[in-house]
Amino acid sequence: MHINADITRAARLSVAPMMDWTDRHCRYLHRQLSGQALLYTEMVTAPALVRGGALHLLDHHPAEHTVALQLGGSDARELAQAAQLGAQAGYDEINLNCGCPSDRVQSGTFGAVLMQEPGRVAECVAAMRDAVDVPVTVKCRIGVDEQDPEEVLPEFLSRIVAAGCERVTIHARKAWLQGLSPKENRDIPPLDYDLVQRMKGMFPNLHISINGGVATLDQVEMLLDSGFDGVMVGRAAYHQPTDVLAQADRRIFGTGRDSTAEQAVANMLPYIDAHLLAGGRLHQITRHMLGLFAGRPGARGWRRTLSEGATRDGAGPELVEAALRHVTALAPEAKAV
Repeated sequence: MHINADITRAARLSVAPMMDWTDRHCRYLHRQLSGQALLYTEMVTAPALVRGGALHLLDHHPAEHTVALQLGGSDARELAQAAQLGAQAGYDEINLNCGCPSDRVQSGTFGAVLMQEPGRVAECVAAMRDAVDVPVTVKCRIGVDEQDPEEVLPEFLSRIVAAGCERVTIHARKAWLQGLSPKENRDIPPLDYDLVQRMKGMFPNLHISINGGVATLDQVEMLLDSGFDGVMVGRAAYHQPTDVLAQADRRIFGTGRDSTAEQAVANMLPYIDAHLLAGGRLHQITRHMLGLFAGRPGARGWRRTLSEGATRDGAGPELVEAALRHVTALAPEAKAV
């Protein structure tokens, strides 16, 4: 079993679990940019693992560590079994999703709807804690629908802390289960960082990471300086991964040197080769690489070349190298030659 004793430190900066985005190829890419940040899987449902036997959902590359498995579910026994499977597969942390507002999640009685059942969440956390040696954590919202977060959040946290949860990530927005789409739930409900900060005062021994609305590494530093134990970045880390992750090891963790998008591309080429040899398709990887050069001259050519070519039969690493030339041809050092 892979146990990383320094996972609390890794949680100073984490990349959020994002459905259809943070698959193993995305995580491998992010690891080329930051050797330190904590990475999360997409949410995997406990029933898919326990009843469906979909153990391929646990596949990951050894280079991804430190990496956490996020589970969705609401049955304590089933979650405990799924947590065991995750720990056996080598994940460094098992996280319970109590924040996702999608209809599909609600129908399975997990995700944000669990904010209404702190007792059940506590049972799930306790069962998962008993089942594995790795940390069991929770990702939640500040409340749902008409709940008063000032009342609901402290009660929710006190229950999961009593059940043995020592680390929580709080998306500092309510989730509206009725009336807002999942996409709208990421933007429309107002952020309340102050409320989450007050929770740090009420639960001084609980490691609290803040999530929601964080778009830059400057913001990450500011939030850490304001007293949060960790910061989780979502969409910005996906769409502008270099901006968020390339300087993170130095600025957030005080170790190592900055990485570059060019170096990340070079590191991805052998990984792409191995994926293609195993029968995979190029676009399964390159779809996560489109934002590597966001904001830089040539970024549009990079994106267009990959978007148009990666789905074609036989597309391989040479397409990535051709796409890269759009950027390197416009780099300042190239102009000086």
